[in-house]
Amino acid sequence: MPAMAKLSWQHHSRGRRLVSTSYFVLATLTLLFSWSCPVLGKKKLYIGALFPMSGGWPGGQACLPAAQMALDLVNKRTDILPDYELELIYYDSMCDPGEATKLLYDLLYTEPIKIVLMPGCSSVSTLVAEAARMWNLIVLSYGSSSPALSNRQRFPTFFRTHPSATLHNPTRVQLFQKWKWTKIATIQQTTEVFTSTLDDLEQRVKEAGIEISVRQSFLTDPAVAVKNLKRQDARIIVGLFYETEARKVFCEVYKEKLYGKKYVWFLIGWYADNWFKIKDPSINCTVEQMTEAVEGHVTTEIVMLNPETVRGASNLTSQEFLAQLMSKLGGKNPEETGGFQEAPLAYDAVWALALALNKTVGPLKAKGRRLEDFNYNNKDITAEIYRALNTSSFEGVSGHVVFDAQGSRMAWTLIEQLQGGSYKKIGYFDMTKGNLSWYGNDRWIGSDPPADQTVVIQKFRYLSQKLFVSVSVFAGLGILMGIVCLTFNIYNSNVRYIQNSQPYLNNMTAVGCMMALAAVFPLGIDGLHVRNSQFPVVCQFRLWLLGLGFSLAYGSMFTKIWWVHTVFTKKDEKKDKRKQHLEPWKLYATVGVLLVIDILSLMIWQIVDPLHITVEKFTKEAPKGDVDQLIEPLLQHCSSEKMNTWLGVVYGYKGLLLLLGIFLAYETKSVSTEKINDHRAVGMAIYNVSVLCMITAPVTMILSSKQDASFAFASLAIIFSVYITLVVLFVPKMRRLITRGEWQSDQQETMKTGSSTNNNDEEKSRQLERENKELQKIIQEKEERVSELRNQLSERQALRSRKRPTSSSQNHSSPSLPAPQNDPKSLLPPPGYPLPASDNHSLPPTFSNTSTLYQPDGKINRNSCHPGRLQLLYK
Repeated sequence: MPAMAKLSWQHHSRGRRLVSTSYFVLATLTLLFSWSCPVLGKKKLYIGALFPMSGGWPGGQACLPAAQMALDLVNKRTDILPDYELELIYYDSMCDPGEATKLLYDLLYTEPIKIVLMPGCSSVSTLVAEAARMWNLIVLSYGSSSPALSNRQRFPTFFRTHPSATLHNPTRVQLFQKWKWTKIATIQQTTEVFTSTLDDLEQRVKEAGIEISVRQSFLTDPAVAVKNLKRQDARIIVGLFYETEARKVFCEVYKEKLYGKKYVWFLIGWYADNWFKIKDPSINCTVEQMTEAVEGHVTTEIVMLNPETVRGASNLTSQEFLAQLMSKLGGKNPEETGGFQEAPLAYDAVWALALALNKTVGPLKAKGRRLEDFNYNNKDITAEIYRALNTSSFEGVSGHVVFDAQGSRMAWTLIEQLQGGSYKKIGYFDMTKGNLSWYGNDRWIGSDPPADQTVVIQKFRYLSQKLFVSVSVFAGLGILMGIVCLTFNIYNSNVRYIQNSQPYLNNMTAVGCMMALAAVFPLGIDGLHVRNSQFPVVCQFRLWLLGLGFSLAYGSMFTKIWWVHTVFTKKDEKKDKRKQHLEPWKLYATVGVLLVIDILSLMIWQIVDPLHITVEKFTKEAPKGDVDQLIEPLLQHCSSEKMNTWLGVVYGYKGLLLLLGIFLAYETKSVSTEKINDHRAVGMAIYNVSVLCMITAPVTMILSSKQDASFAFASLAIIFSVYITLVVLFVPKMRRLITRGEWQSDQQETMKTGSSTNNNDEEKSRQLERENKELQKIIQEKEERVSELRNQLSERQALRSRKRPTSSSQNHSSPSLPAPQNDPKSLLPPPGYPLPASDNHSLPPTFSNTSTLYQPDGKINRNSCHPGRLQLLYK
């Protein structure tokens, strides 16, 4: 056993038998001896150290030899502590706070007095630094990175040559921004050092606009935490755990396939270079599996070895130090030696302590004190050592050594990546200047750094251009057909057959149909044709063209059928109103009212709740091939805040008009009138339009998410409605005028007479006047004949009255004779008298009764004329 280890073991054994009272007695005797007796040779100053030779971080395997190398050089130097010799008393803490508590007790209550304590692990350093203040001891750590140790109120005498773990976080954030990652995940071992580091990281990434989407932790078994990372689609993962737990984590990573070109792991850089190849009985993964799982991960580590060839306080370059350390290790593989990377920090920690103690010799001598006078109650010497360490600044084998206000080392950060099973330097980061030195040799399994999440590519769905062009052609032909029908109707407006169909209403129908067809074009225009800023204008065109087109086309047909129903379906007592003259302005006013209602409703809609673009998002779709991407389809809609309310009002109002139109068309299907001679064709058009509209409206709302189907259904419904309406209303008129030639005869007559339709009415009026005069002449002749017959009857009655007295005297003397019968012969005149002049017009049988012939007013009523004489009225 080496002498130093033997001495440590003796101190350790003896300390277990001492009590606190013995400590104070010995301390007092030592103090008196040092003052009263001269000292022969160098006086020893003892350093109490805890080196973890095993456990979560076995850093003592390389750090202890490095510290011993530094002590040997310091003790040989005549310019540093020439009157003193530093001696190291150390124990194996196993990186366990419980074990460290027992060892700390032995160090404090076992001779000799230790002037400084040097712990290793963060968990052990936390325990030692918090207790050291009670014994006025300076604590100088070589391997503690916990951010919690930067708390000066909790650890007032703590220094460390190992920078705080928070020094990794600015580097990590810089890399996240370099590779354009905005979402990360974390997994940590539940220890204070990693918890405080993660809290600092969370604050820094939040300031940088980066989100920690998943945060997992574990105590001993990381299986559940790794599964949660996989389930929540973590891609960029920061792992904070010790080396032994790292092997457990990546064994689970291999099982869950949480590695490869889609994932990047960020680990701590102070693991052994071959940490993943070390056989560990706690995992059931092979070396090959572990090597596959860790490939490509990135480490951030404080620069622990000066990259420049300079000689510092120890008069050694970093390369010379490594050569001596390798010799000290006896040729042991550095990759299998724990703490090999931190060995320069332990070496510089001893040098920092020696230089600080050397700096305190003068000030203490001025106060009449010496370093060997130190005891656990002496605050003055502790204060001088603290002041000297706080102002330390020298070049060491790990780089420039300087401490900040919290006692933490300030240093550069080394960035490495595991490439092909070995770590490669890919850059440095200087946090003090914010400067990133990049080598550009980073290598990825894929062609580029992976995305921080599944890349979602937003892709707009546009209308099929083939469908749009095809429908537009039909709409254009329909507009051309509407122009032909409108031209025909205007050109033949003087033809009586066209006049009797209310041509102005038909013109409105044609114009409305063309407006409805024009709405097909903005219905098919989407983001493929116009910019987003212009899309609301397209929405307005859709609404206004379709709304006004419907009001003109359907409103004019509805007005016709409504007037026919109003006039020709009255009760018997009101049938005389059928003869009233049709006033066209009432029909136009009805269409105007329907049009004004539409205009007002659309204006209110656009003022209160204007149309704007809304984007509908669909379920993400995976593209073909092994691509870490998802496609999110998007579809643009014209919408407003209360779209359903407005549609409900418009559809409700127009739906009632459609239903009422169907009812009126059914009621008037058997009516025949020349005033509106095409009302049956109007009814047929209303049937078709109503059915198509009532089917199309709900179907297009259901199919709104399918742009092709929705457009096809809506546009074809408009086209079919317009085609049916134009064909039913105008084609029969064209056919009749062409086949019968009515338009030619009427035009020729108009050219000959030089008159319009009003002249035809005057001619009919004159003809009726002539017929009336003829009838009056016949009636006058009849009245004269009736007067003559009345005179003859009067004379005959007078003759009878003269014969009656003679006949009565004869009756007194002779027997009664039979009463004379009314023989027609008795009405003949006496012999010798001429017969009455015969009338050329034979007397009708109805004139045999005087009561029938006689009228009180002396005139003959036209209803009393015999049917046989009616033919005279038309001669």
